[in-house]
Amino acid sequence: MYALLTAFALLYLLPIYVLALTGLKSYAEVNLYRMWDWPAHVSLDSFVKAWVGSEAQGFRGLDNNFWNSLRLAVPATLLSAALGSLNGYVLAKWRFRGSDAVFTLLLFGMFIPYQSILIPLVQVLNRLGLYGSIRGLIFVHVVYGIPITTLIFRNYYATVPNELVEAATIDGSGILGIFRYVMVPISLPAFAVVAIWQFTSIWNDFLFGVIVTPRPAVQPITVALNNLAGSYIVEWNVQMAGALLAALPTMLLYVVLGRYFMRGLLAGSLKA
Repeated sequence: MYALLTAFALLYLLPIYVLALTGLKSYAEVNLYRMWDWPAHVSLDSFVKAWVGSEAQGFRGLDNNFWNSLRLAVPATLLSAALGSLNGYVLAKWRFRGSDAVFTLLLFGMFIPYQSILIPLVQVLNRLGLYGSIRGLIFVHVVYGIPITTLIFRNYYATVPNELVEAATIDGSGILGIFRYVMVPISLPAFAVVAIWQFTSIWNDFLFGVIVTPRPAVQPITVALNNLAGSYIVEWNVQMAGALLAALPTMLLYVVLGRYFMRGLLAGSLKA
C-alpha cells in the first residue's frame, strides 16, 4: 500500500519536477524531446529574469506583483476566516427563527459563477471607489469567501458539545465572550482549513485579478505570469521558473498547515 501511495505521489510531483528542471536550464537547452534531461550547466538566471524582468525583451518581472498578491491574499484570508467563524458560530450555537433559511441562502453564493456577475461587480466597485485597486480585490474575495468559510466553521462548531456553551453562559460569558474564550481556542483545525482554502483560491485567481485591476502595477502575480512572455519570443525556461515562483507560497502553506487540513475538513461530517 505504501509503495503504491509513494508511486502516485511521485507521479503527482512530476509537473513540479519538470518546472524546476526547465527553470534551471538555459534557453538553448530547452527542448521538448529532452525535457527530462538534467541541464548541462545548472543556472538560476531564469529565476532571476522571471523575478526582475527584462527590458530588452519587453516583459516585466514578478517581484512587484508577488507582493501585490501577498498584500491581497493575507488580509482577504484573515477577513474571510473572521467572518466565516462568526457566521458559523452563530448558525451552529445560537439558533434563531429562520437560521436554516439564512444558512441555505448563504450557501447559494457558492454556486454563482464568477462570469455572471462581472458587469454588476465592476459597477459596484466603481461606485465604492474600489475599482482598479488591491482593496477592491480584497473586498471581492472576502464577499465570495463568506459561503464556503461559513459552511466549514458551521459544521466544525456543530461538533462542539452544547454543554461547553451552557457552562460558559452560567459563568457569565456573553455571546462574544463564549466565542473568544471557548470557540476560537479549540477551532485551530477549522482555521487551518479556511486559511489553506482561501489563500490558495485567492492566490491562484486570474479572472477577478485581470478584470478588477487592469493596471499592471497593481495586478496579482497570476496576471503578471500570463504577461511574462516576451514581445518576440517565449522563453520557456523563464516561464517555468516564473510558474514555480508563483506556486511556491501555496506549496509552503500546505507543508506548514497540511496536517490540520484533513482533520478540520472532516470535522462535522457526521454532525451538521
